This record gives sequence, structure tokens and C-alpha cells, in this order.
Amino acid sequence: MALRHLGAIPVVGAMLALMYGCCNVKSPSVVPLPPDITGTWERYPDDWAGADPDNPRPPGGAFDLHEPYAGAYAKLQKRKAAADAAGAPLVNASTRCLPEGMPTIMEAIYPIQIVQTSGQVIVLAEFLTQTRRIWLDEKMPASEDISPSYNGQSVGHWEGDTLVVETAGVRTDVSFHDVPHTAGMRITERIRKAAPDMLEDRVTIDDPPVFRKPYAFTFQYKKSDYRISEYICDNNQIGVDAEGRGHLNLRLKDN
Repeated sequence: MALRHLGAIPVVGAMLALMYGCCNVKSPSVVPLPPDITGTWERYPDDWAGADPDNPRPPGGAFDLHEPYAGAYAKLQKRKAAADAAGAPLVNASTRCLPEGMPTIMEAIYPIQIVQTSGQVIVLAEFLTQTRRIWLDEKMPASEDISPSYNGQSVGHWEGDTLVVETAGVRTDVSFHDVPHTAGMRITERIRKAAPDMLEDRVTIDDPPVFRKPYAFTFQYKKSDYRISEYICDNNQIGVDAEGRGHLNLRLKDN
């Protein structure tokens, strides 16, 4: 009788092996979702621009520039101060109704809205109804394949809770706080939530021909319930003289 039951032993053993093997199989690793940074954000703290909001202070302190950029920058600041004192300020991108470009768009002089998807992060700026796109998990194209634009070409990827973004191809007629750049400039951002209602963007500008060392600073934002709206700028009434001073060029229609 006992011998008849010996044939069942391999079957039982196989069943036990399957049971234990099943329980020891590792489940597929679950990749955590990145933080959601969607929302409208405004600069923080409220006095981020300094004493004169029309001339915000450089966010990373004084610029350490090579020549001839250092001399040209100092000369321009003197011209600006003299023009302001005379009541005829020099024109800039904003008064000419032109996009400020990167990284000034992230300075959020007006609130910005961020829309996050699985394939891109979109930054909507109220001023001039601008759009900046950060393409996720894509390689930066070769320099010769990038068409220069105000906000450049941006690619990004998530490192834990931080969105790491690289930007290239910003037009060379775009300046940042009156500092120009070369076609080879690279901007790196590390964007993360510092708190549920707080966002920070750690920015580094790397342009060795212009800056003696990478220029780094942090933009801070707080979440807002503000709804950005269309903001169209019309520069038909802005005139510019030979010295770069702007003035209203108004003329009544002939009757």
C-alpha cells in the first residue's frame, strides 16, 4: 500500500516547488511618478526685484565678465542711468514688444503657468502670450540643427523629484539683464518643488567667452490662483532715436 503512494511524491514536490517559486518571484519595479508642477506660479518673495522694479537687480549678484563685455556693460549702465535721469529711458526688449527670451522668461515678471504632461513641460507666460516647451527624455539636437529662437531648444529629464533642463540655441540678440551671450551659451535648470505650494528653479548660465565663471542663481515661486490672460503688445507708437532712447510717436489722424 505504501509503495502505491510513493509515485505521488514527485507530484507533490513539484507543486511545492511551484508554490515557493511563485512566492519568491520579484514583482516588476514600479517607477514613481514625478512631482506635478502644473499650476500658475508667481515670483517670491514679493520684493525680489529690489528697490526699482523697472530695473530688477541681477538675481545672482554682480556679473563677472570678460572684456570687452565688462567694459561694454559698465558703459551701458552709465548710459541707462543718464537716460533715466533725463526722463527718456533707453528702450529694451519689453518696450519694443519683443520676447525677453531665456532665461528672462523664467524671471516671471508677470506670473507664468506650467502645464506638465508625460512628454513635455510647457511654460506659458502672460507677457506677449509666450510659450516655452521643454521636451522630456529627448537628446539635445546638434548645434547646426537648432534654429535659434528667443527661448531656445530645451530638453529635460527627471532625476527623482527634480526636473533637469538643458537649453541651447538662444538667439544672440537676446540679452539677460543687459549681458549678451555667444551662440554657444548653455543654460542648465534644476526645477523642483521646495514645498507643496513653492517651486524653485536653480539656473546656471555657462558661456565661457562672456562669463569668467558660470553664473548661477535661483528663481523662487509661490503657487497662485491667478489666471493668466492674453497680453498683446503693440509697438506702433514707440519710436527710437539714434542714441537708443525711446519715445511715444503719436500722430492724430487727418480729418
